[in-house]
Amino acid sequence: MDVDVEVHTHIARPPQEVAAYAGDPGNAPQWYANIRSVEWRTPPPVALGSRMDFVARFLGRRLAYTYEVVELVPGERLVMRTSDGPFPMETTYTWAPEGEGTRMTLANRGRPSGFAGVSAPVMALAVRRATRKDLALLKAHLER
Repeated sequence: MDVDVEVHTHIARPPQEVAAYAGDPGNAPQWYANIRSVEWRTPPPVALGSRMDFVARFLGRRLAYTYEVVELVPGERLVMRTSDGPFPMETTYTWAPEGEGTRMTLANRGRPSGFAGVSAPVMALAVRRATRKDLALLKAHLER
């Protein structure tokens, strides 16, 4: 079973500003509660083909994986994908003008394997909960 979670929020900042901050993987540890570190394998800034090593803690487990940027429309859309680890996934960020600010959408899709595959419905709930918290943290950080 696949995990397919999409969450959005309104951030009272211009789309270019939100995209510049949230779309920089080096900032991820500041607004993703579960991400412990990000190390660039390719030189920053983010570009098509960029690769970064992420270390996260999720559901009590340490996860290490490499993301590759597979789609980039600056200021509008960023798609990163990993195929390694127990939960190969794709993460998509989108930014669009909304009122006086930005509608940011964060989507995570993947197919857990092994034991994680059996517990996909529980994992989807955990991913949704974590994503909501992460976007709330990002919103609070950018609206300060």
